[in-house]
Amino acid sequence: MLDESLKQEIQEAYRRVLEGLELTPRYGQRLMIAEIARTLASIERDEQGRRTSNEHVCVLEAGTGTGKTLAYLLAALPVAKARGKRLVIATATVALQEQVLNQDLPMLKAHSGLDFEYALAKGRGRYLCVAKLDQALEGVEPNPTLSLFEQTIATDAGGDFPQLIQEMADTYASGNWEGDRDSWPVAIDDRDWRRLTVDHRQCTNRRCGHFGACAYFRSRRHLEQADIIVANHDLVLADLALGGGMVLPSPKDCIYVFDEGHHLPDKALDHFYHRFGINSTLRWLRTLKKSLTELNTALGAQPTLARLLAAFPERIAALEPRLGDAYAMGHQIAGLSAGAGDETQHFRFPNGRAPEPLVELAQQLVIPFAELSRDLETMSDILRESLDPDKSTGLPKEQAEPWLPLTALLHGRALEAHSLWSAMAKPDPEGQAPQARWLTFQSFAGEPELTFSASPVSAAETLARHLWGSCYGAVVTSATLTALNRFERLQERAGLANRYRYQRLPSPFDYSRAILSVPREAVEPGDAMVHDRSIVQFIEGLGDDEAVLVLFSSRKQLRSVADALEEPWASRLLSQDRLPKRELLERHRVAVDAGKGSLIFGLASFAEGIDLPGRYLTHVVITRLPFSVPDDPVGATLAEWIESQGGNPFMRISVPDASIKLVQACGRLIRKENDSGRISLLDRRVLTRRYGKALLDALPPFRRQIDGVEAGEPVRN
Repeated sequence: MLDESLKQEIQEAYRRVLEGLELTPRYGQRLMIAEIARTLASIERDEQGRRTSNEHVCVLEAGTGTGKTLAYLLAALPVAKARGKRLVIATATVALQEQVLNQDLPMLKAHSGLDFEYALAKGRGRYLCVAKLDQALEGVEPNPTLSLFEQTIATDAGGDFPQLIQEMADTYASGNWEGDRDSWPVAIDDRDWRRLTVDHRQCTNRRCGHFGACAYFRSRRHLEQADIIVANHDLVLADLALGGGMVLPSPKDCIYVFDEGHHLPDKALDHFYHRFGINSTLRWLRTLKKSLTELNTALGAQPTLARLLAAFPERIAALEPRLGDAYAMGHQIAGLSAGAGDETQHFRFPNGRAPEPLVELAQQLVIPFAELSRDLETMSDILRESLDPDKSTGLPKEQAEPWLPLTALLHGRALEAHSLWSAMAKPDPEGQAPQARWLTFQSFAGEPELTFSASPVSAAETLARHLWGSCYGAVVTSATLTALNRFERLQERAGLANRYRYQRLPSPFDYSRAILSVPREAVEPGDAMVHDRSIVQFIEGLGDDEAVLVLFSSRKQLRSVADALEEPWASRLLSQDRLPKRELLERHRVAVDAGKGSLIFGLASFAEGIDLPGRYLTHVVITRLPFSVPDDPVGATLAEWIESQGGNPFMRISVPDASIKLVQACGRLIRKENDSGRISLLDRRVLTRRYGKALLDALPPFRRQIDGVEAGEPVRN
């Protein structure tokens, strides 16, 4: 329960912020504060630290204008501090992360009266490795053999690399740069940055001679003092994949807030996707075989390392012919015995089931890669221990240190290979959705490559176990969490249990200030030429001074309509296909400020990522219902499985997902309380198909017009 002192602390902080910033309290914001505080404060644990409450997660849909960030900060921070937990704010986009870090948290600290510290968390790969910078400055290549494995890392740096590293060294030493890539004043080329950073396997941590000056561990020490940690979804998921508590605090000590929470399921899927390139693997295996002489010379005096190195020729000999068989078998299965050509091609296994010969071959590859991974891990451990003056391995530090990055790199590659072939060989559990499995044929620098891939079709089970099941508490929020007015689609994709708390919060906006129209020009989009002509006709009938955003589902149609436009709209057109986003938006604002009409053509990313309040956007045109065809390997496999269970993938996936996208697209118009305008939907299926009413009823209560005639009252959600 929310005790009285905690309740008063939250209410007092809210009052101070409202007064300090001269804000008007919002009903939806107050509800959000109350719901989060009630959920988090009611979490109880037994003497063993096990959670006794099953309502430790709340899922809140709160539209634009609710004031979500202030609400979750005010509600969750006092509870987290009172319970001795850390508050982790995770966003999906850099823009929101910067807003939270640079605007919302300083504002809260200045006006709320709450005492707290906050810090930004980034992965190790975003930070400079001082040891590598030092080696680069001295012109020392600590291990020339490394270049044989990673040519782009060792030899393909930019021409200004010497000047860059000297500037970095001076700026970092003076304290004017914290050593993270994102705060360097100009963009750093990927090739240069790879020479200056390490991953968690290559880092020697406290054993490094530069540990005291390490940018990453300096940031970690700052995190240890922070009450609020700002991160992104990817970092939280990466930390969980490492077991939790590696970069961020342990999940059991965290209260997570996932803002932009509708992105979390897709972000999670990306972290559990395995891939394996045949020819690229054969290349590094052959290079390892050629490097054994140097490895033995450098490390062979240590008995365990000598034994492991002696086993490598046999390990590689067991893998090479089987990988050759996999390459030939992949082409044969896909019917590409003559070669794949220059174009990228995908071949998906129906229902995720690889043919039995491939499964058998995968099983034969699992054990050799497991053995190779184990040997490389043992080597890395010995080399790492050799850097510790308190441990005796029989290998001097100066001999071990240059070889650790290489063995750690190869260990990571062997682990990735083992994961892929395990996923390819392992049968899917009965009654559960299968893994998607597929082949990709492509060419790199004129050389052919065959990549084997496997991915879960849903991250629900993993999120349920490793995130929701292990954290102290969590809040998931976004303007679009429901599909067709229900949370079921999100629950299914994100592994959120029915017993958690769910609520849709009222919006402060008066949606009757906007009109949702299905005009006479709207047609069914089955005939592309007819639909294109109807869009052109509609646009050329718009007012001269309108600020318009036209959203397309395909680049092909965007280009076709753009090419067909006549003056004056052709010269007013600002197309995502032709201009960078920032320049496009700047030109649009300049045109509107000058009292001229402006027309933006955008694709799906503009349906969610554009913020043009007031007169900068008065008309949103949605050319067709945003149905996505599940033709990617993961989506297609999931659709097949739903169908095999007697379900309808169109109604279960496509319609709910289209509902979310349609709400997001309509949400471009009303960004502030006084905004108004028109949304025109140029797809008549919303009136003629049985799912159309459900899609319309899931939208905010705009006034409606059908064929120019005012329609009845919309359903209020």
